[in-house]
Amino acid sequence: MIKCSLGIFCYNEEKNIKQLLKAATNQDLQNVSIEEIIVVSSNSTDKTDEIVREFASENSKITLIIQPERKGKSSAINLFLKKAIGDVLVIESGDTIPAKNTIEKMVSPFSDKNIGMTGGRPKPVNSPKSFIGFAVCMLWRLHHKMALVSPKLGEMVAFRNLVKEIPEHSPVDEASIEAIIRNHKLKKRYIPDAIVYNKGPENISDFLKQRRRIYCGHLWLQENQEYKVISQNSGLIINLTLKEFSFNLIKNAKIIFTIFLEVLGRFLGWYDYKILKKIPYKWEISCSTKDLSSK
Repeated sequence: MIKCSLGIFCYNEEKNIKQLLKAATNQDLQNVSIEEIIVVSSNSTDKTDEIVREFASENSKITLIIQPERKGKSSAINLFLKKAIGDVLVIESGDTIPAKNTIEKMVSPFSDKNIGMTGGRPKPVNSPKSFIGFAVCMLWRLHHKMALVSPKLGEMVAFRNLVKEIPEHSPVDEASIEAIIRNHKLKKRYIPDAIVYNKGPENISDFLKQRRRIYCGHLWLQENQEYKVISQNSGLIINLTLKEFSFNLIKNAKIIFTIFLEVLGRFLGWYDYKILKKIPYKWEISCSTKDLSSK
């Protein structure tokens, strides 16, 4: 039996935290034991803390840590790392929901001592019928295909309890953990059937806000931890994107729209980091990504 600790990180997640905790406490487990669920709430001003306390009163495995000041997700993860007791640590954002067997599938591979980190497959609940919904679904589909080539892990990851802390100002926490696992000469594994549901932006403003922050974060990662994720491989991205085109003119128009938004987002991220010298470790929230009730 592999013992794990689950860390959930929240900032004003009242719309999703209840169904997330229900999903976390009702996992199908055989070879894995969830020893504890630690929720770090970073200065939430809504009902997040109240909801977590209700769950904690009925389940002794749930612990709420309140961070008085919001210092970014990486700072919240460091609080979890100091408390967690599991042999394997699982971290998940408060705006996601794991499928019933996701933790089992993500943690079981650690029976192999060479495995240092695993990641599940994020699946957006957005409808691909709208232009923005199509863009969100396409990007996560490309993420999946890239991860099959070389593991790129995000949204929900598991790793051995040997990471004592990550850079507090890292805007890309999972990738920072990947860099540390690499330094320990351990392997990463992408688990495509370990599903974690998320929600992408529903408007252009939130989409660009998210994409520019992520690209800015990867520029920071390359410079500060000398680590480059597979999504920065332009040749691979272009090759996979070209394969998305078909004889469907409407679909092709949506692909071109997605490419335009991604290029613009990356330019803005480059501008933020290189010109404005901005490190978005405490990012502006994309409000349209916070409610997964449509799942």
